[in-house]
Amino acid sequence: MSQGTPSLPANRACVVQLRAQPAGTPLRWEGRVEHIVSGEAIHFHSPEELLAFMTRIVTTTQGPPSQ
Repeated sequence: MSQGTPSLPANRACVVQLRAQPAGTPLRWEGRVEHIVSGEAIHFHSPEELLAFMTRIVTTTQGPPSQ
């Protein structure tokens, strides 16, 4: 990594929103994830679906975004 390359590049940023749940119930992995730069989003129903989306974003995103 060069000195000017951020370790957390913005083109790999995602927002994860978990569905509201009643207090005291076990965590259910349901919600929505959106890739900030592209706007691509999915609804997920398991941690595996969430991780699959994020893995695809990370592995298909090359370097910092073009300016």
